Amino acid sequence: MKYTLLSVCILALGACGDKPAQTQASSQPNVIRDSNLVKKEAANPYVPVDVSPMDMLYYPTDYPVKKMNEQAKGSPVARVIYSRPHRGGRTLFGGLVQWGQPWRLGANEATEVEFFQPVIVQKKRIEKGRYVLYAIPFQDHWTLVLNSNLFSWGLKLNPQDDVARFDEPSTAAPQLIEYFTMDFEKTASGVDLIMAWENTEVRLPIQF
Repeated sequence: MKYTLLSVCILALGACGDKPAQTQASSQPNVIRDSNLVKKEAANPYVPVDVSPMDMLYYPTDYPVKKMNEQAKGSPVARVIYSRPHRGGRTLFGGLVQWGQPWRLGANEATEVEFFQPVIVQKKRIEKGRYVLYAIPFQDHWTLVLNSNLFSWGLKLNPQDDVARFDEPSTAAPQLIEYFTMDFEKTASGVDLIMAWENTEVRLPIQF
């Protein structure tokens, strides 16, 4: 009988020790981005992939590749550095991007355009150099602004830093554009800098 009671006590104590393992909270810091639409990559212990990746475009198109293949000489005409947020089911213009309010033309760092030679925009000479490029969208047109406040996050506006402003009409994009896109398209007198997102397209003619 003594052995039976002892066995019961041992089993009871063992059962009390079988507690479910507690889930430990992640020690990863919460990285704030403009639009956290996807979960952080758990397998990456360094910096998670941004949902608005940075992109770069040149004119001539693919200039670095052409230079390495000895198909281009000298400097390019222009380069744009920007981030590419995606729509993700959101209403963009008139919603996320409000009418009449400054917008950075992308996400994260301010969008930048660099001209490697003087260019003409709407009969105005723009000197060689690097500029922040932002927009003020309206329902029928965008105001596109060159600004000298380089290397900034978001859009730190000071009208005294504005170099030039240009109004260009907005038109319907040929299809629904999921990712904000900028591109150069050759014209008879230079290039058009194309900006497209959701169902809207705007072109900034650049002459050189």
